[in-house]
Order: sequence, then C-alpha cells, then structure tokens
Amino acid sequence: MTMATVSQLNHPAHTHARNPGLPFNKDAVEDVFVNLSAVERRSSTLGGRRSVKKDYQAAWLLKAISCIDLTTLSGDDTPGRVKRLCAKARQPVRPDLLQALGMADKGLTTGAICVYHTMVETAVQALEGTNIPVAAVSTGFPAGLSPFELRVKEIEASVAAGAKEIDIVITRGHVLTGNWQALYEEVNAFRIACKDAHLKVILGTGELVTLRNVAKASMLSMMAGADFIKTSTGKEGVNATLPVSLVMIRAIREYQEMTGFKIGYKPAGGISAAKDILGYQFMMKEELGNDWLQPDLFRIGASSLLGDIERQLEHFVTGRYSADFRHPMG
Repeated sequence: MTMATVSQLNHPAHTHARNPGLPFNKDAVEDVFVNLSAVERRSSTLGGRRSVKKDYQAAWLLKAISCIDLTTLSGDDTPGRVKRLCAKARQPVRPDLLQALGMADKGLTTGAICVYHTMVETAVQALEGTNIPVAAVSTGFPAGLSPFELRVKEIEASVAAGAKEIDIVITRGHVLTGNWQALYEEVNAFRIACKDAHLKVILGTGELVTLRNVAKASMLSMMAGADFIKTSTGKEGVNATLPVSLVMIRAIREYQEMTGFKIGYKPAGGISAAKDILGYQFMMKEELGNDWLQPDLFRIGASSLLGDIERQLEHFVTGRYSADFRHPMG
C-alpha cells in the first residue's frame, strides 16, 4: 500500500450485503477444530518477517486510522469528554501533517466512535453532518450478565438514540458449558433487536479458555447473524492477540466459503502501539484480502493507538518524535 492508494481504498461504511445468518446447526459448531501449533507458528511470522518502512508505513498507518473505533468506556465519562473525542474522530491527524502527507483533502476520519448507551445521543449530535457512525456497547457490557430482557431493551434504546452499530457481549458461560443452542438464540435475538444497526459480537476471548472455543463461538455467532465478530471488551485480563485473531479470521473465511457473505473483524483491547496494528493489517490482507483492510469489514477497538500513530506520522514528516501531550485524544 502506497500513499497514493490510501484514498482509493476508502469505501463508505457497510457497502456489502448483510449476513442473514443460518439455521442453528450443532454439528457445524462441534466439528470445529484448531491446530494450536500451526496457529502459533503462522502468527509468529507476522512480526519478524513482514515490515514496511517510510512512506509505505505511513500509508498503512493512515489506513489504520480510518478503521479505528475511537473509544471511551470509563466510569467517569462526561458529555464534554465524548464531544472532544468526536472532534478527534472528525480530525484524527493534525492538519499540518495531513498537508505534508498529501492527505489534506481526503476527508480522513476514524471508522466510528464507541461509547456507552448514555453517551450515544451526545455522540450522534457531535458527529452530525459526518458519515462517522456511533457504536454503542450494550447487553450488560462488559460481563453480559444482566437479565436477558434488559439486555434486549438496552439494544433497542441505543438504536432509538441513533446508534448505527451495537457491540454486544455474549454469555461466556454458554461457550464454557457447550450450550450452543442457548448462545445461538441469544445472539439471534440481539440481531433482531438491532434492526438496521450492525451487530458486532464480542466473544471475550480471554475468558473462553481454548482457541477451539474461540473458533466455535466465532462460527456460532456468524450463524446467528453477526455482522462483525470482535475479540474482547478490553476489560479482560487477556485481550486481542495475533493467535486469537488468526483463529477468528479463518472462521470468517470458512463462513464466507460456506455462504458467500463477508463478516467483519474487530480486534480490541491492548492495541496501543502503531507497530502492533501493522501485524493485524498484514494478517487481514494475507488471510482475507484487500476488502478486509476497509472500515466496513475491519475495525480496531482503541483509544491511545491513535495518538501513537499520529506521533509516528509526525516522525515520518519531520524526522523527530514529539511528546505524547502534543497528540491528545480530547
């Protein structure tokens, strides 16, 4: 990817046909297996054997910005903080840097803003006049253990408030006990409650114990109608990793081969350095192709990542690294 092709690769959000899901099929889930040593071996090649430098690296990082779900999910969130974050989503990189990179007129924004339900209306108002969607974390985030009826109502309330995407959390206990029917019915009910909003299913991979469970939960969620599958809430002890990502995106590839429908992928939690996101981008390109470098099929759940990317871009332009405080998130 070169600087000249970055803007050519920008697509409007969610241009592909939505996944209608499949009828529940327990055998299709139980027959899923994972070769752990092969996954670890493949994942380990991404950091050491693949790299990009100079203008190529800057181009990949600019593309990554367009896929970030810029996120604030803190107990001390305020409308002011959310408005500042939305301003950053509109203008994620300083104008002087964009000018130097030849990107001043390309309309670069982040992929979305991700907030709690109570901040959806504030974010929608702050992003009025843009194409930046608001994503709401829902269904008793992060544990997902509130009463089922309340979780459904929370989705409905966020959609009514203007959220275009809903990031739900599954009941991890259904995976750990092998209750695939219950998990299918749960995710499918959430999909119905989303209506036209896109459903992003958070698996909480750090709490699923095995990669085989991750693969099974990925396949089941897509069967139940997920538009995206997502690694983590960012609140678990272990969040996004390359081995987990490989398992999930190969499940996406298998589902596309079965159905013809493209499912999006979102790693989240612990991705804070620009050098780290490149590994995820390389994996997406090599395993799924260029379509999965676009924000309609690839999102990155992050907050501090954007600041580090901006620092790297400034280094590319000026040859100097700047202090973190020069790249605030809000």
